[in-house]
Amino acid sequence: MLGLRTTIYKVSDLEKAKKWYTKAFEVAPYFDEPYYVGFNVGGFELGLQPDEETPAKKSENVLSYWGVSDVEKEFQRLIDLGATSHEKPTNVGGELMVATVKCPWDNIIGIIYNPYFKIETQ
Repeated sequence: MLGLRTTIYKVSDLEKAKKWYTKAFEVAPYFDEPYYVGFNVGGFELGLQPDEETPAKKSENVLSYWGVSDVEKEFQRLIDLGATSHEKPTNVGGELMVATVKCPWDNIIGIIYNPYFKIETQ
């Protein structure tokens, strides 16, 4: 295993989602097609795929956490952009802080401040 490479969020309106995620992650897509929009977020892939038949409720059993330098500030910025609170910022031990929001398409976006974790390069 080489490590996490891609997190994909399914959305019912790819154009609107592309605009929202561009603002939320403060990066423009590097790949933009009707079947997939890809963003390079700090060397990791965030993908959007169209999903016209979204289930009534999306699963909450898998979470991806995007690294941030200030969980409280980023949580509030995402809320201000139209996300809704899923799990408010919480200290989970030492300096570790996590929070989750739901985007306008009901996908869970996790954010984490983890000064202990370092990305290994190969």
